[in-house]
Amino acid sequence: MHLLKDGGQQFAVGFTAMNPAALVPVLEDDGNTLTQSLAIIEYLEETRPQPPLLPADAVGRARVRALALTVACEIHPLNNLRVLGYLSKTLGVSEEQRNAWYRHWVETGLATLEAMLAEDPGTGSCCHGDAPTLADVCLVPQIFNAERFKARLDHVPTVMRIHRHCLTLPAFAQSVPALQPDAE
Repeated sequence: MHLLKDGGQQFAVGFTAMNPAALVPVLEDDGNTLTQSLAIIEYLEETRPQPPLLPADAVGRARVRALALTVACEIHPLNNLRVLGYLSKTLGVSEEQRNAWYRHWVETGLATLEAMLAEDPGTGSCCHGDAPTLADVCLVPQIFNAERFKARLDHVPTVMRIHRHCLTLPAFAQSVPALQPDAE
């Protein structure tokens, strides 16, 4: 689903029948249509648990969910295309003002994530330990967004160390936006 081509392919009638919010992602699996990234990831965790994206212990799972939710609920919603479009098209905010607004919120959110990761003994080469978790799955694409909008990232060295490590792993390396079929 290309979010810019053809005025946004997510607005096509066939897609909005699956997700009336006209948002991605949508997963069709076994006759079921699922929406919302975290719900889809948790569904996949429950139906295809290898490799696990949540730790085995309750405290670890809660920490990973808190990290993931910091990205998914505190950073991402403020910088998705429909919010940025509303700022520009409806409120008449200039591109420079919109981008400054974006950078403020992503830099603030990533600083929070940095504080959660930097001194916690649970942080390893990934957000929690040395294997990717739900938190890493949320973090990596957010850094691509931050880089696209030229957000400052020097204030989040732990976040960036984890991001760089994740990109050495095949699943993350293959997800780099420039490698996608519709990359321009």
